Formats: sequence, C-alpha cells, structure tokens
Amino acid sequence: MLTFLVGGARSGKSTLAVQLGEHHGGAVTFVATAEGFDDDLRERISRHRDERPGHWLTVEAPLDLGAAIAAVPADHLLIVDCLTVWLANLLVHEPHAVSRSLRVEQFVSALRARAAHAEVPTVVVSNEVGLGIHPETSMGRSYRDELGRLNQTVAGIADRTLLMVAGRALRLENPWDLLR
Repeated sequence: MLTFLVGGARSGKSTLAVQLGEHHGGAVTFVATAEGFDDDLRERISRHRDERPGHWLTVEAPLDLGAAIAAVPADHLLIVDCLTVWLANLLVHEPHAVSRSLRVEQFVSALRARAAHAEVPTVVVSNEVGLGIHPETSMGRSYRDELGRLNQTVAGIADRTLLMVAGRALRLENPWDLLR
C-alpha cells in the first residue's frame, strides 16, 4: 500500500505520516530529504528528529532518494518526507535538467518497485505548490512545473492519495474513475 500525502505548508502532511508510522507496530524507516543549509533549517531538522520515535531508523537522502528507498528492508514501513525539499535540493545540486530527470526516474523506479514488492505500507509526503500565485522567476516556474509533474506521477503510482488541508484529509480520486 502506497499512500501519498500532498498539501500546503503546515497542512498536517508530516504529522499524519508520523502518526501512521506510530500506529504501524513494526519497524519504521524515515527517509529525510532536508539539508541543513542554514540555522533555520538546522533547527527545523532537529525539531523534526525530536518528534519522531527514537527507535525508528532515519536515513538522510538529500539527493539520492532512489537508492535510499531501494535500500529500505521490505518489512519496514517507509516514510519519505518530503519530495518538495528533495526536488529543491536537486535544483541546487543538479542544475542541468537532464541530470535532474535521471534522478527523478531513479526515484520513480525505486518507488514503483517498493510499491510492488514491499510487505508493509509506504508513505510519501509532498507539497502542492501550484495553487498560489504565478512564480516571478524562471527558476520558480521550473520548480513549480517539475514538482507538479512529480506529484502527478507519484499520485498515479499510489494506492491512495490524500490532500491535506488544516489537518484534515480529502481523498483524491482518478478523474477518469469519477467520470465513468
């Protein structure tokens, strides 16, 4: 079972992901994508670490998310938090679109394999950034577009996709299923 949690900032995505892990009852691997570039990020990373149970395995994967997912044992519930930060990392470290595309393809392949073979659930977290104002810069527009495509891909793989708003969830359905 692959669950995709998507929504705005502070919508409850990460909180729900952690709660799903806490209710699991078995081993949990948390794959964190953030890099501590500045004091604020380092503080956020520290706070998030403190919010997770100490017995969970935490893997930091700011760039090679596909390899990190592939290395997680099939009997561990996997939480990936989050694609938004991961893609931003790629924009900084992989300025060429072809290099980013290869990393995204590796991630998608690893996620598909995990969804097909894992013995326990996988939870992936991402932000929806396409609901706001049109980005002023070319890089901002590129980021919004790439994240939108990535979110659509993950939602297409997921068994269920929840849009989180104010700590509440709306189940998102395939539009073609709704039009039948």
